Amino acid sequence: MAPAVGPAPRARRRRPRWLAVVFVLLLVVPILEIATIIAVGKVIGGWQTLVLLLLESALGAWLVRREGARAWRALVTALNTGQMPSRQLSDAALVLVGGTLLLSPGFLTDVVGFVLILPVTRPLARRALEAVVARRLLRGFFGGRGPGGGPPDVIEGQVL
Repeated sequence: MAPAVGPAPRARRRRPRWLAVVFVLLLVVPILEIATIIAVGKVIGGWQTLVLLLLESALGAWLVRREGARAWRALVTALNTGQMPSRQLSDAALVLVGGTLLLSPGFLTDVVGFVLILPVTRPLARRALEAVVARRLLRGFFGGRGPGGGPPDVIEGQVL
């Protein structure tokens, strides 16, 4: 008697890990920002804290405008010369994310935003971004096994 052939049992679908990280960040970051603003306000005063937040936002807006224009010019130059604009695209993405963080109120997001926007620290952030993208691409290319994980399992011409 041959075993019954039917559809394979459904694998339990897992939620992406990044979704959980984003959810936690959306809960934790505002709480940390409020706590930091209150702590700074206790040290330097409420009005001074408000002025400092406004000055950081104004400086951030000016930096975003300057560095965004610089990133755009570099991207256009790379495209016009036929170069692959990977560095320019990553710089533009970092300036966009950094600008968003700088325009949101808070000291912690401002620090991260300045790291992403300033020309001195952006290469460090770019390397981290490139490492994350490369790891994600390799995971997709090698099926989550990594480059040393060997070929995919194949049975009767179907990849498992």
